Amino acid sequence: MSTFDWLSHLGVDDAYTTDIVEVSFKNGASKDFYHAPPELQVYTGDYVAVETKNGYNVGSISLSGELVLLQLKKKGVKEAKVTESILRKANDRDLEKMHEARQLEFPALIKARAIVRTNHSPMKVTDVEYQGDCRKATIYYTADSRVDFRELVRQFSHQLRVKIEMRQIGPRQESGRIGGIGSCGRELCCSTWLSDFHSVNTAAARYQNIAINQSKLSGQCGRLKCCLNYELDTYMEALEAFPKKADKLRTDAGLGILIKTDIFKGLMYYTYKENRGVLLPIPVEKVHEILALNKAGKQPADLQGFQEVIETKEEVFEYEDVTGAVELPTEKRRRKKKSGSRSSGDRKPMSSGKAESSSGDKPKSKSNKRRSKNRNRRRGPKQKPE
Repeated sequence: MSTFDWLSHLGVDDAYTTDIVEVSFKNGASKDFYHAPPELQVYTGDYVAVETKNGYNVGSISLSGELVLLQLKKKGVKEAKVTESILRKANDRDLEKMHEARQLEFPALIKARAIVRTNHSPMKVTDVEYQGDCRKATIYYTADSRVDFRELVRQFSHQLRVKIEMRQIGPRQESGRIGGIGSCGRELCCSTWLSDFHSVNTAAARYQNIAINQSKLSGQCGRLKCCLNYELDTYMEALEAFPKKADKLRTDAGLGILIKTDIFKGLMYYTYKENRGVLLPIPVEKVHEILALNKAGKQPADLQGFQEVIETKEEVFEYEDVTGAVELPTEKRRRKKKSGSRSSGDRKPMSSGKAESSSGDKPKSKSNKRRSKNRNRRRGPKQKPE
């Protein structure tokens, strides 16, 4: 949603050959083109009040000059279609009303979602944007199918007391309006700089040898990530050097089957059909030679003679004696109290005040008596002899 006018601070005379400027509303949530009369002397970054069909709106100028012409060409908008113009520079009262409109948006969003849920409509309200003069509210929503929202518009206008405009957007535009942090750790591309959304399919992941994992390849919008297309052209150019029909190579030792392709190193890994445990890395040039031999009706002896020898360096780790250099604090361990009675060896001797039994055995403790009772219960009652 952000734009940078890199000609605004250079002082170039021909930078303002046109009076059309791009005005951004709600920090880039929506943009439009307007005529800027020269007598107003407005520049990039100024807050302005623009005329609309339902009053006026307040926004900031994001682009001006030659860059606007490039932006018009990019979005396919002709200069003749730009009819509205800037009224004035935004004064203090305009800015106050704009801030009041921004504070009304979140409560309006809660009300709109409650109305949609009450009417059981198959749609999701994403965002609500108020006009600068608080006379109109635009409700953005997503839906899988066509929605008849005529009754919803009546309820929205009755609850919000403003004119309502419904605008349907896609899931990628929804993520761009909401914003967030991607799996790469940076802010979402669709909410910062990406303006054109191209279709992304699983073929882009297959060409880049990426595992088809829907949970990892999907973005926050639920669709495939836009960044899958960023390096696709580079991979397509690199794959032109690889043979297209090289899934099988015929040799005297057996049939070689392609397992995987390393695009960066230019290697193709093959294995024998009879012996799947052997993996042979073969350069692309050697694969072309084997294919030429197979096409001529000849077969090499084996694939071992064509494989590339990969040298592996064994890293030797040297450890330094740090005895006495680091002192760890002594660990304080608390002994857990044993539950239940102690064993016979851990019993404490009876005090001298209590007499021992005549047989010399120690009297049974209460816990031992309970154990003996439980043991007798398990065995059952004693049977009297007949």
